[in-house]
Parts: sequence; structure tokens; C-alpha cells
Amino acid sequence: MPWFLYMLECADGSVYTGIAIDVAARFAQHASGTGARYTRSRKPVQVLAQFEFADRARASSAEYWVKRLTPREKRALAAGVRTLESVLPPPPPPPPETAAEAAPETAAPE
Repeated sequence: MPWFLYMLECADGSVYTGIAIDVAARFAQHASGTGARYTRSRKPVQVLAQFEFADRARASSAEYWVKRLTPREKRALAAGVRTLESVLPPPPPPPPETAAEAAPETAAPE
């Protein structure tokens, strides 16, 4: 089941970032005052952007990095001026090959 990172514009001009399975339902919770404490006093106005991830762990990791952006950087990300890949750390390099994997197979003499 996919998870989404979403960014909301709030009435005070701030940008809230969160994760959810259903962004529309989560926005409704924020709008009704039953979402995060942050949005209870800053009333969300609209969903600025949402990004799909394969699982909760990846969405949560992306949320960690996006929350560290300035409001201007978050708006650039939401507008497509910045890519999500430019915000996230690069993926770890693949593990080095072991000697057994690197050696070509040889045929036994007949």
C-alpha cells in the first residue's frame, strides 16, 4: 500500500508537512481540527503537493528531510522548481561484490 508525503498551506502562510495513506481524508482531519496540533491553530487552506512512496518507512524518511527545509524551499518543492530527489540524501552505494560473485565460472576439464 503506498504512502504519501504531503504539504499543506496554512492560513498564516506556513507550510505543514506530513505523511498519510489517504491525503484527502487527512486534509479533512486537519481542516476539522482533529489533525496535528500544528494545524489546529493554523487552519490548513489547501494541499500544496503530495509525493507517493512505496511504504511508510520511505515516506517517513522523506518527511524528515523535507521538514528541515525553509518555507521558501518547501514552496519551491511544491511548485516543481525543486525535485524531491534534490532534497533527499543520495541512496547508499551497492555493497561491493564478493570474490565468489566476481569470478567467472569455469568449466571443469573433461
